[in-house]
Amino acid sequence: MYKHILIATDGSELADRALAHGLALAKELNAPVIVVTVTQPWSAPEMALFNAGKANLDPVRQFEEMAAASAKVTLDAATQKAKAAGVACEFVHIPDQHPAEGIIATAEKKSCDLIVMASHGRRGVKRLLLGSQVNEVLVHSKVPALIVR
Repeated sequence: MYKHILIATDGSELADRALAHGLALAKELNAPVIVVTVTQPWSAPEMALFNAGKANLDPVRQFEEMAAASAKVTLDAATQKAKAAGVACEFVHIPDQHPAEGIIATAEKKSCDLIVMASHGRRGVKRLLLGSQVNEVLVHSKVPALIVR
């Protein structure tokens, strides 16, 4: 059935459910897994809010360091869960890319035949304002996706 599974995570509680589901499926199918986390590109307005009242000579570098540290925490937690599940995994951080694009590109580059990810199930204005990475993956990916809620 599926021979190589990509599991996308942002470290959230909901993403952890998708991670657990994907790892269980991979174990059942004896399929290797790629766990990917993607950090978005630097945004000047977001960093301005974060740095309000602070002197910062290199906000881009500070953002990249924060993104890398956050990704490390997320992937370290995923590593522990994969070890506990007994599933062979590769862990990938894609920096400075929009999540859906990074997920799709990684799935294609690593020849994955299933993407597992979580959906918050937002609708209406919240979906419009916050976006839907799941929707972007479903619309643009050639790789089948399993969505966990």
